[in-house]
Amino acid sequence: MFKRRLGRSNLEVSAMGLGCWAIGGPWDWLEADGSKEPVGWGQVDDAESIRAIHYALDAGINFFDTAANYGCGHSERVLVRPSRGVAIRSSWQRSSAML
Repeated sequence: MFKRRLGRSNLEVSAMGLGCWAIGGPWDWLEADGSKEPVGWGQVDDAESIRAIHYALDAGINFFDTAANYGCGHSERVLVRPSRGVAIRSSWQRSSAML
């Protein structure tokens, strides 16, 4: 996988990243009057999301784009699950991924 320097840092990241908005799932936008509006991606399968993350890591992707509003933090919680299973997925190391 082709790598690039991240900004002015010394961090090397894959030229291709994995966008994680779709793994965030649903969440509600709360209005000042207390009303809610459903937003976000919709229902997601966390197991499928983890398989996609493993596939990306195995392909050499180490740059993951996420944000707190992707499922109100659900994206980040799903994203760190595969990194806890390093013993199972020994082809990559947690320290080699950029979150």
